[in-house]
Parts: sequence; C-alpha cells; structure tokens
Amino acid sequence: MEIPDFFERPSPIQAAVCSALVFAVSGLFWLQSHQACWNEVFTNNIIIRQKAFIPSSKNTNTLHGAISRGGAKRLAPVADSVWKENPPQHMIDAHKEALDVIEANQYAPTNGLPHFTQALSQVYSPLYGRTIDTDGEISVHSGGTEAILCAITAFVEPGDEVIVMEPCFDLYELHTRFVGGTLKTVSLHPPPNAATQVTRADDWTLDFEELESKISSKTKILVLNTPHNPLGKVFSVEELKSIGNICVKHGVIILSDEVYEHLHYSKAFPRIATLDRRFARQTVTIGSIGKSFSATGWRVGYAIGDRDLIQHMQAAHIILAFTTAGPAQLAAAFGLVQAQQNSFWQDQRMEMKRKLDSLCEVFQELSLPYVEPSGAHYVVLNAGRVRFPKDYPFPASTSGKPRDWRLCWFLLQEFGVATIPVSASFSKANSDVGADYLRFVACKTQAEIDLAKERLRGLKMYL
Repeated sequence: MEIPDFFERPSPIQAAVCSALVFAVSGLFWLQSHQACWNEVFTNNIIIRQKAFIPSSKNTNTLHGAISRGGAKRLAPVADSVWKENPPQHMIDAHKEALDVIEANQYAPTNGLPHFTQALSQVYSPLYGRTIDTDGEISVHSGGTEAILCAITAFVEPGDEVIVMEPCFDLYELHTRFVGGTLKTVSLHPPPNAATQVTRADDWTLDFEELESKISSKTKILVLNTPHNPLGKVFSVEELKSIGNICVKHGVIILSDEVYEHLHYSKAFPRIATLDRRFARQTVTIGSIGKSFSATGWRVGYAIGDRDLIQHMQAAHIILAFTTAGPAQLAAAFGLVQAQQNSFWQDQRMEMKRKLDSLCEVFQELSLPYVEPSGAHYVVLNAGRVRFPKDYPFPASTSGKPRDWRLCWFLLQEFGVATIPVSASFSKANSDVGADYLRFVACKTQAEIDLAKERLRGLKMYL
C-alpha cells in the first residue's frame, strides 16, 4: 500500500481540534437537554431479542451449553450477522502497514482522513452523477450504527417522531428512544400466499396511503432500509419515487440505510438520493465498510448527503465518538479503490448468492415456504407448519411472546440450530405478523451452513 501524505491538505489535526472547539458549547447544551430521557431509557427493562436463546437453567448459562439434546456437539450458528471470513488480504496488509504511520495512530480529523473521504468521493460520485464534496457532503463514523445514531441525534428532539417500516432492524427504535423520540411504524405487507408458497422479498409491499397517514407535524425522519434487514427486499425505483415524493411534500428527512448496497442480486441497485435532486436534498445515506468488506470489527461507517444535513451529523459525531480509527480508515480507502479496479463486488455477490441458495435447499426439501431475498444475506422462513409437542418444556422467558420465540427455542434445544424470531423486528401491536417466521443468515462458512441443513432435516418428524 502506498502510504498517503497526511499533510496534503493544511493541518488536518489542527482542523480536528478547531472543529471540536466549535461544537463544544452546543454539545454541552445538547447533553443537558437529553439527560432526562437518557435516564428514562437506561432504567427501562429493554429486552434484547437474543434473550430467547439464553437458557434459564443454572447449569446451562451459555448458548453452547443449551444444546443438550440430539447429540449436538457444536452450534449451527445461522442466526447472527457475524461473518465467518476475513476482509480481502490486501486490506489486512494495508491495515497492518498503516499501524506504522505515526499520524494514523493519533486522533484522525473528526470529519475523516482525507485519504478515506477522497476514496469515498471517487466511488460514489459516478453513482450520484456529480462530484461528492469530501468536506461538506461526507461524514465519517465509527460504524454504520454510529452513523445512524448520529443522524437521529442530530435531527430528533424529545417528542419528535421517527417512522420505520416493519419488520425492521431493532436499533432504530433504541436509537430513537435514546434521544427521547417516538417511534411510529408502517408495515411491509406480505403477499397473500406467503404462508404456503415460496415468495419474493420484493413482493412484501408498502401501502403509501398508510405511510402518509403516519406523518404528523412532529415527524422528522423516515428510515428506509434497502437492501432490507430481515426480508432482503430491494426497493424498486417506483417505490423509492413514491417514498421520496411523500417525504418532500411533508419536509421529512430520509435516512436511507444502505449498508448492504453491494449485496444485491439484480443488475442494478436503485438509490433514492440519485433519483431526484429534491430527494437528495433531504436524504442521508448510510454506508458501512464492515458490511461491504466482512470487516465489522473495524467499526468504519460513513454518511453521504446534502451539506446542510451532513454538518449536523458531523457535530453529533464529535459528541458521540469524536473520531474514527485512523489505520482502519486508511485500509478502507485502499480497499475501496481496489474494489473499483477489480471484480470484488461481483465476486462477493455471487458467493453470497450461492450460499443463500445452498441454505434454501433444505427448506425446499422440507416443503417449507420462505422469502427469497433480492439483497443482503438473510433468509426468512415461514415455519407455521412446524408442530412441537404440546407439553414441551419451554422456559418462562418465552411465555406471552409470539410463537416464533418458542420455535427458536425448540430448534436450539432439539437440533442445535440458532436462529432469530422475526416477530422481534415488529412493534408489539403487529408482532403476530411475524409469529411464524424465523430469520437465518448465510454469512457463514459452507461447513456451518451444511451443518445447519443436516440438523434442520430432522424437522420432518414435526411437520
């Protein structure tokens, strides 16, 4: 890797210090105004969805220890988004080399290292049809999650509303509650035959009249997630235009979570910010080096948007994280440039699609309907036909929860297969919509996928 000249622009470290001073006073006011809602959130009993997998027995207090039946010796972990492969070797080498750069090991500029923001501009400018300004239209963050939190922190005050499309990534709600906001939901509706036939993720539809009816004078943000977690839906150009027009009409900011942008299984991936300049002025797009390069532990994310929006995200970033690791930014910059020059994105998509197809083979064998994804690495299975014994000893923690929580426990105990209850991605009022669905992931080794398939074949006796 060619080590960049850190001083190709005047005094980046001084710029970081100046930025911190500029936002220090506003940061103090922000902390004071949000202290009350912080206390409320952290004193509430927030139930994490993975709690369904943790056995209550004193003798089995770990996930692996819970696998006590069926001769299971190790877990088939097809539940979480923990990738089982490394980033490309040239990025690992670049990260190691960056550790020898003195400046990279110190505070990076709060708005990101120039080498990284220039690489982002180089990649995204052709997609947006204009030059992305590295100073005013890019915000660098410590992971996509922190970027989302910064957006919600920047634009949502206590009592303001955030609209999400459910099922959805659970952190949208936690981030909204963190700043004292109110979450409102609008459903993605499954097709009528979803319980009996294999359907496409793109067939889960949004009712635009329902969406518009949720908007009030307090609505500040609409969260758009494409490719979608957990469905794998990629929103079409027509859908994005309808969403954009509604948000422009009501002055709502579009927070477009596109961290799985490179995992789409069609010829093109539509981006709402590129469809209409009016949409672009109201859109913040979130990207993730972790999701793009199987490097989630590096914690490097970014946001792209109009400078009038990005400046507030940069201010929130200073309060919440201040800066992002320099060596990881340099390695990410190198990886982005290399990916543009070779077939990395295409190869990655083909490999993930192959793993998804492999995982779905067992569902086809069992004649269980599932949702065929158009993007991301998730598969949602409809397990409504699975029947467990009426007297099965479920733990008290699953009592009162939708059926999919008990399905998860049953698969874990009987087959050693860990999965996620999809109802946890719905609001409580609509959790029954997901009560028969389980989420699986394919970002694992082929051996782990094969192990899960072998174990799941045992479901035949419960159908």
